[in-house]
Amino acid sequence: MSEPTSAPRLLLVDDEIGYLEVLSKRLTRRGFRVTTASSGAEAIRALRQWEFDIAVVDLKMEDMDGIEVLKVFKRMDPSLQVIMLTGHGSERAAREGLSHGAFDYLIKPVGLDGLLATIAAALGSEPR
Repeated sequence: MSEPTSAPRLLLVDDEIGYLEVLSKRLTRRGFRVTTASSGAEAIRALRQWEFDIAVVDLKMEDMDGIEVLKVFKRMDPSLQVIMLTGHGSERAAREGLSHGAFDYLIKPVGLDGLLATIAAALGSEPR
């Protein structure tokens, strides 16, 4: 049996493995086809292999920061909508992400309802 093609494909990128697993399960239960990556390099490899409708990318990671990942994603797939996740105190860096083509940014810990609303807005918007 194949998975429904109408389910949005989401790439979730965060180096906090526990957070990544919990958020992935919660989004999968809500109908998304979720692929996870625990580093920027892993996320780029995933984008080379598959097409995604949206990516949710943490700003602070060990190997690459989220802005670097965003720039690579936008070169690889300009239509990919990217939502940045950031901790308190990094809003300025997240706003920099907007200037590089991110759809929006959310401050961690992000509530699921807020994330789902932002994902829905990004999926309904035209690529920038």
